[in-house]
Amino acid sequence: MSDVGLPRATRLRRAADFLAMRDAPGRLDGRYVLIRYATAAGAGARMGMAVSRRVSKRAVERNRIKRQLRESFRRMRAKLPPLDLLVIARSEAAAADNASLRAELDRLWPRLRPLKPPVPTGTITG
Repeated sequence: MSDVGLPRATRLRRAADFLAMRDAPGRLDGRYVLIRYATAAGAGARMGMAVSRRVSKRAVERNRIKRQLRESFRRMRAKLPPLDLLVIARSEAAAADNASLRAELDRLWPRLRPLKPPVPTGTITG
């Protein structure tokens, strides 16, 4: 099998993973997508997508958006910190052309930074 695609290890697949990401502390807003992210347990970045029927009633539009998300993530995955990402498409994404979607994603990926661990209460930081 070729390494061109996205291996299973780089995708969020379980329902529990998606539920955990809904409350993830990291958030990046864009015009076409919202990215929720949290520190990953593994060595590399993993991505899940949510492109609902609210985005578009037409499956062909939803699939086009998902293809653009996957391809953009595949190209940038090696440069991303070890994070679990949930990319949620907004309804504006259905009207956007492929170049606009890719441009927004290319602008958002570099803004992802590892999250700082929470400071325990009662600890004095200097």
